[in-house]
Amino acid sequence: MNIRFTKMHGAGNDFVVLDGRGGKLPRDLDAWVRHVCDRRRSVGADGVLIVVPSDTGADFRMRYFNADGGEVEMCGNGARCISRFAVDLGLKGPDLRFETLSGPIVANVGREAVRVHLGDGREFIPPRLLPGFDGPEVTSLNTGVPHAVLFVDDLEEAPIVPWGRLLRHHAAFAPKGTNADFVKVLGANRIAVRTYERGVEDETMACGTGVTASAAVAVLLGKCKQPVDVETRSGDVLRVDFRLEGGETRDLTLEGPAVVAFRGEMEWQDERVHV
Repeated sequence: MNIRFTKMHGAGNDFVVLDGRGGKLPRDLDAWVRHVCDRRRSVGADGVLIVVPSDTGADFRMRYFNADGGEVEMCGNGARCISRFAVDLGLKGPDLRFETLSGPIVANVGREAVRVHLGDGREFIPPRLLPGFDGPEVTSLNTGVPHAVLFVDDLEEAPIVPWGRLLRHHAAFAPKGTNADFVKVLGANRIAVRTYERGVEDETMACGTGVTASAAVAVLLGKCKQPVDVETRSGDVLRVDFRLEGGETRDLTLEGPAVVAFRGEMEWQDERVHV
């Protein structure tokens, strides 16, 4: 079967994006996702985004698969990219409402940037030392998917992958695991973040829910004030804003670029992707 796709990225966090409303998707979707995300043998991406019809009256439903083929609840940069993709399809715009496994998302698609409303932060756990982890205190917050947030003095020297892998599989986050965000405070309204992503099992150039969690935790701990500008590994800057009510983060928003890199068509045959 031939599959049309769009390659997009949000601050370097890259995706293969599909219009799945016609039902024409690979039967072995998890295997296809693993192949198409392979950076040496195929298109390469951190994950796959698919637009499918909504059953609840929303403009569409977003399905998101990490590069390992597993479907997960949400992706912040992916939400911005699929919003621009949906507007390009002519679904609606510039305002959208769509479903995710994590709940409904509201988006506004502008000429230069896309803003998504991610709802409220939840499952906040204050800083604590974890047994078996020889690193700084870890703070937890769920911004659609779980995140462990650590503050470091030197982002360049921080052991992102070793520590990230350990935290991702730590018993404190069993059974689903967590993403791990390493944060350096740069000013009253600015931080820098590097993220080890669950499902990609490596550092990514940016993580939207991780950027959001890091900014929210930085404010909750009194390290900076919102809105927070967040420098990502790609060099792009994302903006996070929200309300604080009773020590909780409400109406988290994430704003930044959502860029079409190229469009193409694939042939799926004999468990291989041909571009």
